[in-house]
Order: sequence, then structure tokens, then C-alpha cells
Amino acid sequence: MTNGDAILSALDALRLHKLRSALTMLGIIIGVGAVIAMVAVGGGAREQVVAQIRSLGANLLFITPGNVTQGGVRLGMGAASTLTEDDAIAIEKEVAAVQAVAPYMRGSAQLIAGGQNWAASVFGVDNGFFEAREWDVEHGRAYEPEELSRGAQVAVIGQTVARNLYGGLDPVGQEMRIRNVPFRVIGVLARKGQSTWGQDQDDVVMVPLATARQRVLGRNQANARAVGFIYVKVVDGEDMSLVEDDVKRLLRQRHRLQPGQDDDFTVRNLADIAATREASARTLAILHAAVAGVSLAVGGIGIMNIMLVSVTERTREIGLRLALGARQWDILRQFLFEATGLAAIGGFVGVLLGVGAAYIISNAAGWPLLIEPVSIVLAVVFSGLVGVFFGWYPALRASRLDPIEALRHT
Repeated sequence: MTNGDAILSALDALRLHKLRSALTMLGIIIGVGAVIAMVAVGGGAREQVVAQIRSLGANLLFITPGNVTQGGVRLGMGAASTLTEDDAIAIEKEVAAVQAVAPYMRGSAQLIAGGQNWAASVFGVDNGFFEAREWDVEHGRAYEPEELSRGAQVAVIGQTVARNLYGGLDPVGQEMRIRNVPFRVIGVLARKGQSTWGQDQDDVVMVPLATARQRVLGRNQANARAVGFIYVKVVDGEDMSLVEDDVKRLLRQRHRLQPGQDDDFTVRNLADIAATREASARTLAILHAAVAGVSLAVGGIGIMNIMLVSVTERTREIGLRLALGARQWDILRQFLFEATGLAAIGGFVGVLLGVGAAYIISNAAGWPLLIEPVSIVLAVVFSGLVGVFFGWYPALRASRLDPIEALRHT
């Protein structure tokens, strides 16, 4: 018997028991489908998280006000404005490997343009903010130095604001009011999409920092130079941790904090956040793969069980073939092909169902669909190996039957 004959004989055996074969393949189908769907959906979700973090800008340190203690009472994180423009200037001048520093403040306000109004986040920034966040002005321009210094009433808006206030009109050159203060739109930002915490980054209007203090968000009474936050963009290839340590030392020195005294600021390394999220995504992917592996193992046990039943049912057939001159290898090969065929067909169907499930889930969740051809090939190959592994014992048992005893079987 050639390999072709053995394959055809195995397919005939599977065709004669369609329902039993289909039920036997169910475990393999579920296992492979789960592997494909989870890998695709997990990869897409990971890509979305990476894209969201990338949208914040690469190599960023994010400095926020920290814990403040007054009269022995700890007021909590961000209870006081402890950061100033002078801190940002000092960081840019004194800390090596800093590419851009962006002090800013933010709030929210009602925007009015013509007959439309819209509530959005308002940021007081300078041009360093666009460089730190890697956020281009797609249409129009950024601020002129003179506009920043005198606190001009000009605004750069995000695309969500542009769409809701101006519709299909070109916003550049148009007038708008922010808290009833007139502004002229000079630029529209490139699209950023959602942030890692689900906020629409394009739903924003940006004005010069001095203008935000004087006309929109208000001045801090305790410190006229206070800002809410500072972004620090580190030169690509530099050690983020070392720069972070240098920033902390400089700010402690500037804020006159004594040894042992808590920082009145917090420095967050966004690269660490990205690494943590990616590690979490990998952990979930491993968990999903383990669950799918259990399903494949259960499917393999089902194949072994059905193959043992098949050997028992076909004992007289096996004895007759042995009596007519078939070798043990011929019997072993035929039953092994049957088991492998069950697993491989189940794997193929599982791939189709897995791709379909991944497509549905990714569309429902709004995630990108990431299907790697390597994962499909590995899933089918692994399902075939499951058939070989779990089909070996039944095939070996069939090949070792005694022809005379097999012919006597009823």
C-alpha cells in the first residue's frame, strides 16, 4: 500500500462516519479557533495600546505636582501648584540629553463660533509642546514668538473642535470665543485619536501660555509663573532613567527640599508605562494560548478515544488485511493518517472560524485586526501533531493485533 492509498483509505473511513468525525474534530476546531482569534485580537489590542502611547510622543517624561505638606498635614498629590515655567527653563538648560521641554496648563471651557458651540479642553502651551508631543500643525501655523511673549489671542485647534464648530469650512482665519474672549484660529492640529485612558486628544483648543493665564484659565495667586504640568522630551537613544534622575535632583534643589523630605512633584516615565502595558498584553496572550492548548489537548484525547473505538469496530477488517499480506506498518500508517486527518481538517476549520471570530471581535471593539500568517501555519501544523501524538497509540495497537485472533473477533 502506497501513501496515497493509505490517505484515500483514511478519508473513506472518515467519510463513512461523518457525524462521529465532526464531533471528534470539535475539540480541535475550538482549540485552533481560540488560538487564532486570541492571537489576532490580542495582537490588535496590543498594537492599539502601542499606537495610543506613541501618540503621546516618544521618549517622554511627564512631571506633575506632587504631595505637599502644610502644618504637618499632607494635602495629597497635586494639591498645590509646585511647578513653574522657571523649572522648565532650568531643566532645558541644565539637564543633558533633553530635546524639548513643554510647560503647560489646562482646563475646560465653552467654545462659540458663529451659531455653533462646543465644550472642549483648553491648553495653555508654547511651541515646545508641539515638539515634545510630536504633534504637527497640519493646516495653518503654530505661534510666532511675539504672539507667545505678549499673550496674543490666537488659537490652534484639534480636529474634533474644528469639525463641531466649523463643519466643512476652513477654520484657519475664523473667529471663535473661549469663555466669551475673542480668539482667531491660526492652525489645525493633525489627528491624534484616543489616549490610553480613552480621552479624545483631538477635542482640544490650544492658546499661548500667557494668554491662558491672563484671559482664559486664570493666574495662580500664590505664584504667577506656576504651570500645571511639564513634558520633557529626551533625545532619542539616551537613557531615560538617567535623565529622570537628573530631573528629580534638579527639581529637589530648585524647590529647596531637604534630605528625607518627600518630593513635591512626580516624574513619570511614559516608556515604563508602555513597557508595563506590553508586558500585560503578553501575559494575557500566554494565558489565552494556555486555555486554547487545554482545548487542543481535550480534542486530542477525543481523537484517541474515537480511534480506539474504530480499532475495536474494525478488528475483523484488520485481521483480514494482515492475513492477506498487509504489514504492520501498513496498518499503523492507515490509522495514523486517519487520526492526523481528523486533527488537520479540524485545524483548518478552526482557522476559518478563528479568523471570522477575530474579525467580528475587532470590529465590535474598534481594534485593528492583526492576523499573522505564521500563527495560522503553526496552528494547523500543531493540530496535525496533536493527531499524530494522540493517534499513535490506537494505530500501534491496531498494527499489533494477531491476525487469527482478529479474524475470530465478533
